[in-house]
Amino acid sequence: MPMPRTFLVSLCAAFLCACGPTDSGLSVEEIPSPSGPGSGEPFLSTTEDGVVLSWLQVHPDGGHGLWIAQLGDDGWSVPALVVRREDFFVNWADFPSVLRTGDGSLWAHWLQRGGAGSYDYGVRVSHSVDEGRTWSEPWTPHEDGTATEHGFVSLFPFGDGIGVTWLDGREYQMGVDGGPPPEEMTVRFRSITAQGVPGPEVLLDGRACDCCQTDVAVAAAGPVAVYRDRTDDEIRDIYVTRWEDGVWTEGIPVHEDGWEIGGCPVNGPAVAARGDTVVVAWFTAARDTARVNAAFSFDGGASFGDPVRVDDGDPVGRVDVRLHPGGGALVTWLERTGGESAEVRARTVASRGTMRSSQTISVSAAARGSGFPRTAFDGRGDVIVAWTDFRGDGSAVRVARIRREGS
Repeated sequence: MPMPRTFLVSLCAAFLCACGPTDSGLSVEEIPSPSGPGSGEPFLSTTEDGVVLSWLQVHPDGGHGLWIAQLGDDGWSVPALVVRREDFFVNWADFPSVLRTGDGSLWAHWLQRGGAGSYDYGVRVSHSVDEGRTWSEPWTPHEDGTATEHGFVSLFPFGDGIGVTWLDGREYQMGVDGGPPPEEMTVRFRSITAQGVPGPEVLLDGRACDCCQTDVAVAAAGPVAVYRDRTDDEIRDIYVTRWEDGVWTEGIPVHEDGWEIGGCPVNGPAVAARGDTVVVAWFTAARDTARVNAAFSFDGGASFGDPVRVDDGDPVGRVDVRLHPGGGALVTWLERTGGESAEVRARTVASRGTMRSSQTISVSAAARGSGFPRTAFDGRGDVIVAWTDFRGDGSAVRVARIRREGS
């Protein structure tokens, strides 16, 4: 008896659309994950030969391990342990990352608890020059010494080393001349050279949303950083600042959504750049309408065109974005499908704003445990996507390859 068409569609989605390209122009194939049971909080970054994946995994002897593996033409490398600790700050929205720089070095960051309670944790950055076999003593980019939140980190190439942006909660404790603290979350930047020499700390924004991710991409003229701002009137739109002539520009809105919200939505922006082209994707619920937007810039992030709506009508958000070498952007996000059910979806958006149909990557959930799917280009022009699947007995990182039709 022939199977009903609805069953075939569901089966195709369950197997990550092994049916091949649809009118989305994308095909999706799940590939083996190097992680094991109890893994989560994945992050991906592009290397010359493929991608590098990091994740946290519950350790049988207690605590968690931060692991990495690299995907090349021959598959995944043997996973390497960066660090294992029992005092990791483990959070569905504020997760470690890994970056390979042009000299072949690997850089990793994680978050480590202090001793003063749930909101006392800080950033640690470590460096490897031998493919992750050994790692340097960790460096802490903030030196304020307050028992406050420091997280939502972005690592990016900067000079012969890296730049670091993060959200910094020191102003929740530090008043001026004995006065009351302003209790503002700030965005800060610092660099460190390949030789371990740190640069000065720079304040990028003195009042930002408390717990939305930052992101940074490197355009032709230099790094472009995006974050969710917070005005005195509780407008929490996405802002952009650029490294220009040796300084960071004042943050300006990517678009004036006008989203007034009295609390943090825990839904940060994503940015990608190639040459002078920059694209930003973000979630907003301005005027009580949840949406995922994308906007393009053709002058290195100095100005942006009008945004286009990317979602399918009921997004959770949790976006990521990549600029394809052949043109156009690939945006990923979580879309609700009823109740707490959701799907990881992707859509190609042309720079002129035209779009193809969305493509389901995997079934998921709108709950916090599903985390933030992450993407990166591999060495063949395909996009690798990693996400946390926690719908079974425990969490596990899954990985898929997204191929654009004709590539």
